[in-house]
Amino acid sequence: MKPLASRAAVLAIACSTLAGLTAISGETASAASTAPAFPPLNPAALEAAIQTQPTDNAAGDIVRVGEPGALWTGSTLDAETGRQIPPDAHFHAGSIAKTFETVVILQLAAEGRIDLDQSIQHYMPGLLPCTFAPITVRQLITFTSGLPDVDEGAPPASADQVIATRYTYRTFDQIIQETLRPTGRPWPGPHFAPGTKQEYNSLGFRIGGALVEQITGHAYKQELTARVLRPLHLTRTSVPENDPVMPRPYLHGYMTDDEGQPIDVSEQGGDPSNLISTPADLDHFITALMQGRLLPPAQQNELFAIPTDSAGQPLPFVNGSSCPKAACFGAGLMSTKLPNGVVLWGKTGHDDGYANGMFATRDLSIRAVYSVSNLSVDFSAPSPLSQRLIEAVLAPAD
Repeated sequence: MKPLASRAAVLAIACSTLAGLTAISGETASAASTAPAFPPLNPAALEAAIQTQPTDNAAGDIVRVGEPGALWTGSTLDAETGRQIPPDAHFHAGSIAKTFETVVILQLAAEGRIDLDQSIQHYMPGLLPCTFAPITVRQLITFTSGLPDVDEGAPPASADQVIATRYTYRTFDQIIQETLRPTGRPWPGPHFAPGTKQEYNSLGFRIGGALVEQITGHAYKQELTARVLRPLHLTRTSVPENDPVMPRPYLHGYMTDDEGQPIDVSEQGGDPSNLISTPADLDHFITALMQGRLLPPAQQNELFAIPTDSAGQPLPFVNGSSCPKAACFGAGLMSTKLPNGVVLWGKTGHDDGYANGMFATRDLSIRAVYSVSNLSVDFSAPSPLSQRLIEAVLAPAD
């Protein structure tokens, strides 16, 4: 283990569970991110905090936190195998992939190939039912589209059903059509007028992936690899498409079946935007992103622009706990203001058996990546690990 000199880095790990903190504008966030941080890190407290407890509903975790000139990595035992988890194991990144996709879309916007203010209906006529008002590309990537979420209205699946169907793979078009024009149940309509509220949504990013493929004429995997993975030398990050095999070593993802038994779901399907990565690669990615190495200044600013109303106030955030009552997402990134004034930007992500996070301050004074082997089918459940990390940082034991 390598001790980290600043306690601020550790707090990034837990920010996804800090419900009720104040969302702020991009301008304010930039200033707040340089606020004085924390007393010195207690490495023993951090090491104790990452150890999984019986009430965690988790089988293990890997963590990487850093600041300029310092790095700390940690991992636990795999509760099912009893073996130490490699600190830089591969894992399914879940919705962290949304940030990667946003970068591709913003690069295409910088090249003049996508207009963020143009509607999806313009680019892909007939994709959305006529009940939907025009939705701009910017509204897709800032969670302000008003679209229903993926498979909305479908009967909830039991844990056994999720486990049994984990190898299912669907194209972008299949997801879009099966969500917006489902067979055997009413077609979902818009949740609100585009641009009037913010609500966490995954369907918009499946549409965004389809847009990337239409504009470029290439598979999404090809564009992401050429534009992000290869230039940053993210050699341990991949877009597996319909290949379920996990690269080794990997964090085993488990889910508890209906009889309470943990089942290894590390191999799974998904969609063309699926991402497998490691703590080191995601650390490198968010570092490059914050340094402006992936986007020109105008598109870089989109990442941190919280959508506002006509009075300049953040839009209301509805139907979820990702943000407090006010919008906290820019384009593909979430902001979290901590009690000490530090603002973190990043993204959480879930896949079957995995709960992850990737966060940093804009000035990179702190950054963190984590992945937990998550036994729960409920992706919205708070992480006890994150809560313990907060306590270890704010009030460590002597």
